[in-house]
Amino acid sequence: IQKFFFHRRPRIGPGDRIDYRNMGLINRFISEQGKILSRRINRLTLKQQRLIILAIKQARIISFLPFCNYENEKQYQPSQFP
Repeated sequence: IQKFFFHRRPRIGPGDRIDYRNMGLINRFISEQGKILSRRINRLTLKQQRLIILAIKQARIISFLPFCNYENEKQYQPSQFP
């Protein structure tokens, strides 16, 4: 029985620089809530995932990225009591 394996295309190209200033690349690895996506979902190697995590944390500290995204969450609205 022959098994066919296909290789998925990597999410990071050979010319892409993993850096906190490369926001186009960093935004691909963050969820809508602002969380860092796992390595399994990102399809990255361990070394690439470590570099992405460091770049995201540096971008958050320098305020290029927010620590959390509150835009999609429901705003608390107190109910009107009679």
